[in-house]
Amino acid sequence: MVVAEARVAPAAIADQLRRRIVAQVLPPGSTVTEAYVAADFGVARPTARSAIDRLVADGLLRREAHHAARVPDLGRDEVIDLYDARGVIESAAVSRLAAVGSVPESALAAHREFAREPDFARADIAFHRALVTGAPGVRLARMHGVLMGEVELCIGRVQAAELMSAAHVAAQHQAIIDAVLAGDSAGAAREMRQHITTSRDVLLAHLSAE
Repeated sequence: MVVAEARVAPAAIADQLRRRIVAQVLPPGSTVTEAYVAADFGVARPTARSAIDRLVADGLLRREAHHAARVPDLGRDEVIDLYDARGVIESAAVSRLAAVGSVPESALAAHREFAREPDFARADIAFHRALVTGAPGVRLARMHGVLMGEVELCIGRVQAAELMSAAHVAAQHQAIIDAVLAGDSAGAAREMRQHITTSRDVLLAHLSAE
């Protein structure tokens, strides 16, 4: 039983913690200790540590030496830098997809979730991940994976503060899909950049207001 927990529990716990962070149940600045995770999930401290390590590696938690892990509170400059890098990668990905006129089924499935998923941040995250991982080549996906933990933090914050509606996000996603299916590489890249810029700008305005 101990072996099974060591193999399975950290991933399951990390997934639950990821959902809490994205949903702002654990808001920016929150401390996530091994003791908290162990007590909350009823697991041993090494298992809790492994789950936390996964989220640190993914960018959803940060941990300095001799300090507990914390949910990052991204500042204005970090958000701008993150969204600039994200725009380069994701616009390149949809441009490549448009060159073959194909949208990954996993992206279409995530897009359909907007009609029935009140927690649209998860569908939004899945949509963008699927587009990049489904694009030709593997290096874009590798670079995107480095960014996505912090991107998830931003998407969760946009939803929690109700800065964009699910209908608005879905409409922008549909424009990206339409351009890809039409084989319009330049148009797909343009729609993606506009979508990312819109999200960035509403988040920056929110940070300034806070």
